[in-house]
Amino acid sequence: MGSDRLESFSDGVIAVIITLMAFELKAPATATWRGLTHLLPLLLVYMVSFTFVGIYWVNHHHLLRAAEHINAAVMWANLHLLFWLSLIPFATAWVGAQYGRPLPAASYGVVGLGAGLAYTLLGWMLLRANPHDTTLAQVVGRDVKGRVSTVLYLLSVPLAYVTPYLSYAVLVVIAVLWFIPDRRLEKSTSQV
Repeated sequence: MGSDRLESFSDGVIAVIITLMAFELKAPATATWRGLTHLLPLLLVYMVSFTFVGIYWVNHHHLLRAAEHINAAVMWANLHLLFWLSLIPFATAWVGAQYGRPLPAASYGVVGLGAGLAYTLLGWMLLRANPHDTTLAQVVGRDVKGRVSTVLYLLSVPLAYVTPYLSYAVLVVIAVLWFIPDRRLEKSTSQV
């Protein structure tokens, strides 16, 4: 089976995830700068979350386009990734409401870690479904960004108990790291 249906299904789920996050944004109670600054924490975490979801969407697209075949294991690994991504609206709302507290910050890091590990697992399952695909092997092969971000996600959880703001800084570093396009993915999908 090709990846088109899996990609379409995932696109729909990701669109719902972004929609749920957007529903959490409410207009300020007053038409003043003070009213807007009251919502600033939620707006900032929304921007980070939107960036994370967008990064996963782009890389997911490239990863599936690099694969020729999918199987049941790939579909389950994809659902596993979508599960973790579906927790982002919850974590975003919690951090937006309680940004100065350690538990919401730590939970945001745990959700990020779960999504990162699920994305790695999806890559491995795609490799198993396409054992002779050298293009996919090059794309998934040495995943330095994935390893670095896993370590950073792990760091963000205990840092939340030192101060949530350190945890948030680490999460922003991860977003910046992944915002820089992965040339291996772009080159491989332009050839497909």
